[in-house]
Amino acid sequence: MHNIFDRISLPLLILLCLSLGLAPFSPEPHVLEKLSMLATGELTRLIDIFDLLLHGTPWLLLSIKLILSLTRKEEP
Repeated sequence: MHNIFDRISLPLLILLCLSLGLAPFSPEPHVLEKLSMLATGELTRLIDIFDLLLHGTPWLLLSIKLILSLTRKEEP
């Protein structure tokens, strides 16, 4: 059975992580800024939560695809 992660190409996810996942590149990527805000408890504004979801989604999808591909057993 094919799931949605089988249909998403790995190069596309890597491209999304490097572009949307890290944008803007200076002074620091949004995803890193929002993760540090989350760690310190400063992630309270709705726009900051939206930014974390927007910039973190490609990383989450890539992580899930890699975990599924590493743990999937080959079907005979």
